[in-house]
Amino acid sequence: MSWPLTSAELEALGQTLVANSAGALTSASVAFGELNLTAQEPRIVEALTYLRDSHAFQQLIDLTAVDYPERTRRFDVVYHLLSLTKNQRVRVKIEADEETAVPSVTGVYPCADWYEREAFDMYGVFFSGHPDLRRILTDYGFHGHPLRKDFPMTGYVELRYDDELKRVVYEPVRSVEWRNWDFLSPWEGMEKGFAPIPGDEKGVLEDKSGGKS
Repeated sequence: MSWPLTSAELEALGQTLVANSAGALTSASVAFGELNLTAQEPRIVEALTYLRDSHAFQQLIDLTAVDYPERTRRFDVVYHLLSLTKNQRVRVKIEADEETAVPSVTGVYPCADWYEREAFDMYGVFFSGHPDLRRILTDYGFHGHPLRKDFPMTGYVELRYDDELKRVVYEPVRSVEWRNWDFLSPWEGMEKGFAPIPGDEKGVLEDKSGGKS
């Protein structure tokens, strides 16, 4: 095969992968020069083992999720694989919901340990068989999952240092006052009709002779 693979070669490869997967992979498509495969969620371990052992996709480059709140199965769990020997990449997707745990693929690709914890922390996707499924980026007491599309931009709680208790305390988020944000860069200076930005006065300096520098 040539490199990079043409769309026709990617389509042929995808059909071959699906046909020989014994049903673990269900479909293949090509978009933007990349091969995308869909798999059955209960058989994702089988699908990735097949791609690793039979088609030399030795590395799991990334594992993440995409949130579609309007769907019953709101998440796509996405696996990006790389074949070092063939210089090929493939994306595998499965659908998942908020309640059903997706089988962990740490037994196939040990690096999935970190990625699955990220997906659990950020999206709330559960993984059965994971050796240590805990939050990895947010605090242990964090409420919600920040990358879900229905997660509020302000979050649910805020923290501050309490002088009386001498420790950091968590409190419900207070309403942010509406402000007339002008979003101007300090380097652009002031414009008529907008409030001055702190520091803009330093942009124009009067020298002793009355000139500007």
